[in-house]
Amino acid sequence: MTIRVDIRKTLRAGARCFQLDAQFQSASKRVVIYGASGAGKSQMLKAIAGLSRPDSGVIELDGRRLFDSGAGVNVPAQRRRVGYLFQDYALFPHLNVRQNISFGLQRGWFNPSPRGEPEAVRYWLEAFGLAEVAHQRPAELSGGQRQRVALARAVVSEPAALLLDEPFAALDPALRVRMRSELDALQRRLDIPMLLITHDPDDAATFGGHVLTMADGRVTGEESQ
Repeated sequence: MTIRVDIRKTLRAGARCFQLDAQFQSASKRVVIYGASGAGKSQMLKAIAGLSRPDSGVIELDGRRLFDSGAGVNVPAQRRRVGYLFQDYALFPHLNVRQNISFGLQRGWFNPSPRGEPEAVRYWLEAFGLAEVAHQRPAELSGGQRQRVALARAVVSEPAALLLDEPFAALDPALRVRMRSELDALQRRLDIPMLLITHDPDDAATFGGHVLTMADGRVTGEESQ
């Protein structure tokens, strides 16, 4: 993966004002953005995914220009070919596991069928050990199973890169260790480029091919491991 980000965005909430002014580039298959809560990590990740529009700047992924304020380029999120894992997983509570994963292949907003699945969905159900709970809804799953469903939904469309927003923050410490190991093995097996944001130094130590430190809306340091 080659990625270049050079963006600015002003966020206001009442009298408060936050300036995102982030620049970095990397050719690593594992990029970790590390920093305290409120550093601007999630805002930057959403901008890369197309979920938030910067005020100005450029975003490039593998030579594709996803955003360029000067040239009037802003590729819609669904055409950026990135898988996005939300911090709270953002699973649909009224859909079962099979449908939640299938939603990653949807081009519209119609709910996938609760029975039967495309071959790609069947593959990820088996690969993530979810076939036995395919008929269950998120509320009936463990924390680890919910994360696997969210990951399967993110990768089922074969994205060019996987973006992860604090993927272990909602897990208890013991499960966090196990899921780190699972994601580490999964990323190596899929060989999919990954950009992960976190405030946990253990995440940076596990996944950091290229670790960038972020504070106050800016990238303040970097190191390669």
